[in-house]
Amino acid sequence: MFLHELSSEALDQLFNSARTFNGWLPDPVSDAVIKKLADLMKMGPTSANCSPARLVFVKSDAAKKKLEPLLSEGNRAKTMTAPLVAIIGYDLKFYEKLPKLFPHTDARAWFTGSEATILSTAFRNGTLQGGYFLMAARALGLDCGPMSGFDNAGVDEAFFPGGIVKSNFICALGHGDPTINLHPRSPRLDFDEFASII
Repeated sequence: MFLHELSSEALDQLFNSARTFNGWLPDPVSDAVIKKLADLMKMGPTSANCSPARLVFVKSDAAKKKLEPLLSEGNRAKTMTAPLVAIIGYDLKFYEKLPKLFPHTDARAWFTGSEATILSTAFRNGTLQGGYFLMAARALGLDCGPMSGFDNAGVDEAFFPGGIVKSNFICALGHGDPTINLHPRSPRLDFDEFASII
């Protein structure tokens, strides 16, 4: 199968015209779209297919109230008005699922007992999956408001009990309202400021 370049419209939706939103329209995000988003995100590659990302979709009023005090003051209003908020975490016991995810060799043995390797692999690949998450959401027509600026330890205790999954970042989701605090796009580096061809 030969891949082809996406249309300019698709590239705009994913990258060129996509923005980080601070305000939201009241349109809900259905559970069907949430599941489609997760199923799309999980198809991106990770090392040894380790797939350490773990997601909690905060949708109900009760769940939002639990999240609200854990957000920094500057992130509180824009997060609470979103119809959906995702907490993207990474599982420090991801290697226990490698017999299912990478069945052709004993990949679990690569990690057992090596805390530094576990942490670096979980964080790197979980963050990579977080990037896939944003692209999958945009591909499905959702706007994103990814952010740090929250009490990680508090979020872990409230939404990932047990200490095995650690929060990485959160992302407000829905249909963005361009009339609410949407600042002009910030500049990007020129090619030769961040890349080279050798």
